Amino acid sequence: MKHLTTLSAALLAGAALATPAFACEITLKSSDTHPDGYPTVEAVKHMGKLVEERSAGRLCVEIFHSAQLGEEKDTIEQTKFGVIDMNRVSMGPFNNLVEETKVVSLPYIFRSVDHMHRVMDGPIGDEILAAFAPHGYVGLAYYDGGSRSFYNSQKPIRSMADLAGMKVRVMQSDIFVDMMTAMGASATPLPYGEVYSSIQTGVIDGAENNWPSFESSGHFEVAKYYTLDEHLIVPEVLVMSQISWDKLTPEDQALVRQAAKESVPVMRDLWTAREKASEEKVRAAGAEVIAEIDKTPFIEAMVPVYEKHVTSDKLKDLVTRIQATE
Repeated sequence: MKHLTTLSAALLAGAALATPAFACEITLKSSDTHPDGYPTVEAVKHMGKLVEERSAGRLCVEIFHSAQLGEEKDTIEQTKFGVIDMNRVSMGPFNNLVEETKVVSLPYIFRSVDHMHRVMDGPIGDEILAAFAPHGYVGLAYYDGGSRSFYNSQKPIRSMADLAGMKVRVMQSDIFVDMMTAMGASATPLPYGEVYSSIQTGVIDGAENNWPSFESSGHFEVAKYYTLDEHLIVPEVLVMSQISWDKLTPEDQALVRQAAKESVPVMRDLWTAREKASEEKVRAAGAEVIAEIDKTPFIEAMVPVYEKHVTSDKLKDLVTRIQATE
């Protein structure tokens, strides 16, 4: 009897310990290609804490970082069908699906990160988030993707002439391919996870990305030249599957949307700190950083890119309004 009592107590203790794991009525699976600790991953963790606290544990967010659920192109499709509930994604892979995302993916559309924040935090940003709805997604919030610049294993890039003939990895987006072509380089769309080995083996000469990605991916180990041309300042987006969204009550939908909004300043603070730390690490490792370049020829070369991709009156109006934002 004593043995049974002890066993019962142990089982009850185990059940008590297990209770939090089973308290969630709904667990939202969230995907990110970035590694654990990356600002976007930490921002979604913060959002998850808010959601869990404010729903008294009914709603939980389970984060799958480091591309555990696949690269962005794959997870976008899985999110549409509700296999993945939430997804932090770069704008580029959405360009051929959500027309409005093309505009904020245009080279040099934003004059600075502050300019991008003012645009995306206002009515233009809300308008673009709403544009995801007809395609099966609910736009929740924007995160920072930093300023993207070129890096390569061959030589310093100080002008467009230095880019001529270089094989440069870009995201799987027609705009980014056309951008590289306009600059005289050979665009090579590749999944993010293949970039390191492709540079290392000479399949490509380089790629383009922000400081934290350049550092956290280890790309700086195989591509020692980093040119701060800042050709892209593309916000990233946190979306939710419309299928998953419709399973929530209106009250829970409001709770999730508010938590996502409150995760944005957290992400930006983490981003600023991470960007600084990444730059220091890359410089300390001996990478050559080319900071002083004339961006004017690069900007002028983008005219045909704008003409090709900004074709409708709606998109032309968006470009005009963004450029007019102080």
